[in-house]
Amino acid sequence: MAIMSTRALRAISDLHVEVPENRRFVRSLAPVHARDWLIVGGDVGETMADIERALATLAERFEKVIWAPGNHELWTCSADPVQLRGDARYRHLVQHCRKLGICTPEDDYPVWDGPGGPIVVAPLFILYDYSYGANIAPTKRASLQRAYQAGIVCTDELVLHSDPYASREQWCEMRVKLSEERLGALAASSMPSVLVNHYPLLAELTQALFYPEFAQWCGTTATSDWHSRFGARAVVYGHLHIPRTTIHAGVRFEEVSLGYPREWSRRGSAGPLPRCILPEGATS
Repeated sequence: MAIMSTRALRAISDLHVEVPENRRFVRSLAPVHARDWLIVGGDVGETMADIERALATLAERFEKVIWAPGNHELWTCSADPVQLRGDARYRHLVQHCRKLGICTPEDDYPVWDGPGGPIVVAPLFILYDYSYGANIAPTKRASLQRAYQAGIVCTDELVLHSDPYASREQWCEMRVKLSEERLGALAASSMPSVLVNHYPLLAELTQALFYPEFAQWCGTTATSDWHSRFGARAVVYGHLHIPRTTIHAGVRFEEVSLGYPREWSRRGSAGPLPRCILPEGATS
């Protein structure tokens, strides 16, 4: 692989290393420039061993790795020897990342000082509260009922536990409040940002879903103006498995999912991933 003369801030999500083809893809991931940074936007894997192994591989290769959790990392599957649930599972992953030197939503936001910088990279952990389901029904109960009738129900309903919170909505509300406080302090500094969250921060981004019933598991309307309020130059997300670039209120939104091999085949390939976030306009 040719080495670029300019370093870059790159991003990828939804690695799903429980799939053999995806594991091989991750083993092949390498920086283009020796000092590239890599954003990993969640859904690395489903068992703790797989997640830890994949993150360790990436941490060895990139100058800095920045991680935001997805829903799959938070699943407590019967096949996983690590049976931690909810917030305890998340905190375990944070501690593992810190041992590897990986930045998490619980750490100081790093400042990218390469081309296109300086700019703060803010990994977030914002869940969902079913409010995106308003696109198909006026209440959570009604939108869930419609999803069950259509057979489009997220596995989270079985294996993503909210302990010690009473519900995923309550956990989401707490994470929104915590993140707003931190991002508010960032905005006061006038430093531009790259916001990173597994789930899309805008409900309208879920309009691209083939099954609109799934949108209720994709974020919260509480974040709808964050890209404007908090000085975002770009927003990185995944979860939808629909890689694309869109512009909203002048801000670039980058969906950077790898996804599953069956999805690659529809696109023709897995690439080009990781996506270059900065410098803007770079393609490799």
